[in-house]
Amino acid sequence: MQVNISGHHVEVTPPLRDYVEQKLKRLEGHFDKITNVQVIMKVDKLQQKIEATLQIPGGEVVANAEHEDMYASIDALTDKLDRQLKKHKEKQQSLLQGSGR
Repeated sequence: MQVNISGHHVEVTPPLRDYVEQKLKRLEGHFDKITNVQVIMKVDKLQQKIEATLQIPGGEVVANAEHEDMYASIDALTDKLDRQLKKHKEKQQSLLQGSGR
């Protein structure tokens, strides 16, 4: 999994980068076919925003989150991505199993 982290109006410090990578590793444990991840961190006034795009076979998964604290934004983002990946994985498994007709 290739990870690209960038910041707009925010410095991506080593602790922030490590925290994001740690959270993304957890996602990879649930869905191991993630090929590329693009993470963009932004600051708008008092809101810390984060957006991620995950490249997976058959498409991509996109999620956004915002909070007053960047670490809380990262947590919310990874929770959203986790739910989306689980849904995608379940959909793939149901397609492989067929509808039973």
